[in-house]
Amino acid sequence: MRMYDIIKKKRDNGVLEYTEIKFFIDGYVDGSIPDYQAAAFLMAVFIQGMSPHETVMLTRCMRESGEQVNLSAIPGIKVDKHSTGGVGDKTSLVLAPIVAAAGIPVAKMSGRGLGHTGGTIDKLESIPGFKPELTAEEFIDSVRRIGVAIIGQTGNIAPGDKKLYALRDVTATIDNIPLIASSIMSKKLAAGADGILLDVKVGSGAFMKETKDALELARTMVHIGNSSGKRTMAVISDMSQPLGNAVGNALEVREAIDTIKGEGPEDFYGLCRELGAAMLILGEKASDWGQGRRMIDGIVTSGRAVSKFREFIKNQGGDPDVIEYPDRILPKSKEQVIVRAESHGYITSLDAEKIGIGAMLLGAGRSKKEDVIDPAVGLLMNKKIGMPVRKGQAIATLHINSRANLEQAVELIRSAVTVAEGPVHKPVLIKEIVQ
Repeated sequence: MRMYDIIKKKRDNGVLEYTEIKFFIDGYVDGSIPDYQAAAFLMAVFIQGMSPHETVMLTRCMRESGEQVNLSAIPGIKVDKHSTGGVGDKTSLVLAPIVAAAGIPVAKMSGRGLGHTGGTIDKLESIPGFKPELTAEEFIDSVRRIGVAIIGQTGNIAPGDKKLYALRDVTATIDNIPLIASSIMSKKLAAGADGILLDVKVGSGAFMKETKDALELARTMVHIGNSSGKRTMAVISDMSQPLGNAVGNALEVREAIDTIKGEGPEDFYGLCRELGAAMLILGEKASDWGQGRRMIDGIVTSGRAVSKFREFIKNQGGDPDVIEYPDRILPKSKEQVIVRAESHGYITSLDAEKIGIGAMLLGAGRSKKEDVIDPAVGLLMNKKIGMPVRKGQAIATLHINSRANLEQAVELIRSAVTVAEGPVHKPVLIKEIVQ
């Protein structure tokens, strides 16, 4: 078998076999297939696309290229959740303890933030002492004992995807549904859960800007999951504005704690409620969405979510008193700067991507993988879409430790805000459900 023939076949819109895709992935991982041939293959896929079966096979080959986590030692149906990335998206911090409190084991591997979207591990690390690195034995043992653990992704999960993604990033082949879907699902399938919930974001702060594209991605990923023997569902949710009010690591942890206590922003809790209900259905604890929502509300109002969050933080070395004393324990910025409205009216749009980049410029995110995050900085949105505003009122409060990029960040956030005379409806939070 020759890589030349595989490239030519895909270039000419042929349908690849499993053995051909496996030959490519294995050869690229072991170095026998050079970057220039891999780049040619990616461009052929980008132009010609892949059939649903080819996409499943590509996902399988990338999944098989490295370590596959075995969660069989943990009793019960294990359910994982993945978000395609957004601004202010701290849902995993809330969902993990709630779902675990419902009796569904949550063994989750999460990533770090890059660009305008945040990472769950970065947020958790803003809690003093929290340890995201556990051995495989510690990870499994934690979930067996307390029902939940969240750790950083191991370097040997889907190495084929890791190499391909780096190449896609420099060859203009990122924006392709089969390549995006197989990249996400290869890692999710390798992580070993029995059920997978996908939160596919759509809007200005998401990778997918249009609902039709988000729907295509969701359907592709759900097909991959179900074809691979994992019950899979997708929720398409709004990312036309930041989720909740907080953007930035410690600020988002504080908002997550408020939400676990039942005191969080309406839109953020609303999404957690829907995603949590879906996870309860996947874990066979709820028979339908209505029962799932009621169970989520009960777990929060009873305080069981708070107790499980405390147990989870303590188990991984963090200070559990962060729940009662977040202002004392979480890192705080030295200074706050207010961005004010320049006219009267109603907030009609908040460009989430610009707001996320603004927070990144303040030090809350990374433009490059090697950048160091400042956990204390970020911003709080004082106004959201649909709210009235008067000239001079605060739209956003920036939490800063340096003025190095302040002017640029303020201008970016100002440009993200549109104020008009007439009121508008709040964005619909859940666009579609795919299962």
